[in-house]
Order: sequence, then structure tokens, then C-alpha cells
Amino acid sequence: MPENEEDVITKLVVISSDSVLPIDAAMKIYESETSIVIKETCFGTMVTGPREAVNRVVQEVINLDKNHIFVKERGFPPGDERRCRASRGGGPRPGFHYLREEIQTLPMIGRALDDYDKEVPLKETTNKKKLEVEKLEEIIEST
Repeated sequence: MPENEEDVITKLVVISSDSVLPIDAAMKIYESETSIVIKETCFGTMVTGPREAVNRVVQEVINLDKNHIFVKERGFPPGDERRCRASRGGGPRPGFHYLREEIQTLPMIGRALDDYDKEVPLKETTNKKKLEVEKLEEIIEST
């Protein structure tokens, strides 16, 4: 690892692919023979190491299926006390539930990216009917 901690990053790689399994991505990272730390989790693979090495390896993984492999940079390294469940007394990590919700939308995003690459025309949707005042009031009162 580099001496300067600012040059160390962690990226989360999440697979939402029919042709690439999470283990395929992990094996690609292991095969890179780069001095990085890999942690497989229930929602993807975390890759920590020198910025340049992590970016290179993650790009190799993305190239396996560019529209169905998603990457998110993590703000804290693995084991950081601010995020570690052991030092916080257990429970899910902050942001875990949001990440779980994000992951559920990835298949839809991947399909949209596939359609974009194929230049499938967008479906136009228009809602020309205005919302009646009475209906709006009903909605407001029901909440």
C-alpha cells in the first residue's frame, strides 16, 4: 500500500449480469496480481489499494459486461471504526439499507443501458390530463 493514505481508495463492485457471476469478477481481480485487498461481501466485492491499481483492476472487471457491472467508491476503508459494526455495537452498517435498495434497481438500469447501446428509441409518455383540484385535496387529506 502507498505511504500516503489519500492514494488508497476502496471501490465496491456489484454484478447484475446474466453472463458474469460475482465469482468471475472476483477471480479477475485475484488474477491481476496487484497489491490490492479484496473482500467479498453479500452485495459485491470491495477492492482496496492504490488508486491507480484499483482503477485499473476495476476497469478490467467492468469490461466483462459494461452495462451490468456497477462500481461505487466507498468513503471509508474496510475496518474503519466509523463504519465497523464491531466498534458500533453491531447492527447493519450505515448506508447498508440504501445500498440494498440501489442494488434492486440495477437490472433495470442495465437493460436501459443495453437499449441505449442498441439505439432503441425511447417510448414517449405524455400525461395531458391535469390533476383535478378535488383529487389533489383528497390525496393531501389521506396522508
